[in-house]
Amino acid sequence: MKRPWIVIVCAAFIVTLAMGVRQSFGLFLPQMSVDIGISRSDFGLAMALQNLLFGLVQPFVGALADKHGAGRVVFFGALLYALGLIGAAFATDAIGLHISFGLLIGMAQSATTFVVVLGAVGRVVSPEKRSSAFGIVTAGGSLGQFLVVPLASMLLGDIGYHETLWIMAGLVALCGLFAIGVSGRTDTPGTLVPEEQQTAREALGEAAVHRGYWLLNAGFFVCGFHIAFIATHLPAYLDDKGLGIEIGAQVLALVGLFNILGSYVFGRAGDLLRQKYVLSALYTARSVVIAVFLLLPLTHWTALAFAGAMGFLWLGTVPLTSGIVGRVFGVRYLSMLYGIVFLSHQVGSFFGAWMAGLIFDATGSYNIAWGFSIALGLFAGLVHLPIADAPVKRLEAA
Repeated sequence: MKRPWIVIVCAAFIVTLAMGVRQSFGLFLPQMSVDIGISRSDFGLAMALQNLLFGLVQPFVGALADKHGAGRVVFFGALLYALGLIGAAFATDAIGLHISFGLLIGMAQSATTFVVVLGAVGRVVSPEKRSSAFGIVTAGGSLGQFLVVPLASMLLGDIGYHETLWIMAGLVALCGLFAIGVSGRTDTPGTLVPEEQQTAREALGEAAVHRGYWLLNAGFFVCGFHIAFIATHLPAYLDDKGLGIEIGAQVLALVGLFNILGSYVFGRAGDLLRQKYVLSALYTARSVVIAVFLLLPLTHWTALAFAGAMGFLWLGTVPLTSGIVGRVFGVRYLSMLYGIVFLSHQVGSFFGAWMAGLIFDATGSYNIAWGFSIALGLFAGLVHLPIADAPVKRLEAA
């Protein structure tokens, strides 16, 4: 059995690279749309397909990781990720972009990000420390955003998007090396005995009749909408308002910086407080932050303040949501069950990336999309309150 810190560190590095590259994609929109000759909705559809495929295959990839270990899944996912980025560099029309940026990278991300590696981490840490460990790994995604987004912005300005995509492909290929740290069976002796008797089909049936599980799905849909809309369209929104495309890179990097703190704080809060209440407060706070941002005059400084506040709330949902799934149903099939919840997240991401582009093309403004974001945040704040978050009777009896 690997030591917990090795699994946690390698998982964090995998997420740092995979999510860091992913969060830079919005910066490619201006150059690629002009060079390829596509609209913002075409680019948004590629990102939407990426998010949708990311979610659709996630439960199946999670089940493979539960059965065969996370290492193999991450290794092959890293190779597919690199192939998708190289394909995007050669894309000459919207279809090519949809296949590379959408289909290939979407499937690859399901194997190289949170769901797979959190399943490995969840099996080597004790339940009372699990949310904090998840928060540390989640912070890795934010560190990647803080480091990779400015790098991508600099490279785009110096060498253009074709060569930048090749460099990004090299970065994600490194995930294959860190896959060694999360490979093999990572079950802690004595912790999974009550769960080993359950089959995957039984685990799915147990979750399907649990009302709280579906409320988690509804809430994570909102998280996906927020993340994809802001990551994909905020740089262009700020550029439209006269702040320049460079501010977009600064804002996305600042989101990543503040979420390093936010992910750890919310992960730690999940060990000390009822996770559903923390989630409710987080989603409500997002709506407040967006509303204040729209009400204030838009300047360089208000954009940066928005990035800091939203960054603190950015991925704090991940350790809390996955923590509830692990607490209620156990960790034996955590990657599969959390993968289904993550599918809902990615359906929300599909609409956040694509619908916002359609709204802009139809109205010339993102105002309606911002309004949807506020309303959905308030909705998510409410649906988490009635979740029954106690372990199921099977675990209580064991």
